[in-house]
Amino acid sequence: MNAPAPEAKSNSPTPQKDDSPTSPPPAMGWTPYAELINGRFAMIGFITLLILEWFSHTDFFTWVGLR
Repeated sequence: MNAPAPEAKSNSPTPQKDDSPTSPPPAMGWTPYAELINGRFAMIGFITLLILEWFSHTDFFTWVGLR
């Protein structure tokens, strides 16, 4: 019976999180949790806008009075 081949090991180190002062700050200064909540809020708002346009048969700019 054939023995399983040994796994190849790479000599490169695994990437580590860099907390040095030169690393960029989080986007807009938000924490990752706040970015997640903001993204969900934006998606809910976008879907609500699409549903509003679908039911009213009016595009967003007409609906807010810009046309």
